[in-house]
Amino acid sequence: MANIKSAKKRAALAEVRRLRNRAVRSTVHTAVRHFERAVATGAGASEQEFREACRQLDRAVTRGVLHRNAAARKKSRLAKKLSLSS
Repeated sequence: MANIKSAKKRAALAEVRRLRNRAVRSTVHTAVRHFERAVATGAGASEQEFREACRQLDRAVTRGVLHRNAAARKKSRLAKKLSLSS
């Protein structure tokens, strides 16, 4: 553990950021899971779930949790699943 005051502060801030990133990542995973479940069941709301998943991915990019190319790749794969289900 750190002994210097500034190092202790950095460690505390890193922990806060870790928890925030974890929460954002969790909401992304949940939105994607809801979309995939809607596609699998053939529900008509899959397009709405797709929009929500894309929204959460974009929000994760804005907050610096995901790289923009990673989010674009995920959105592309979700769009492909949506088009195959239609």
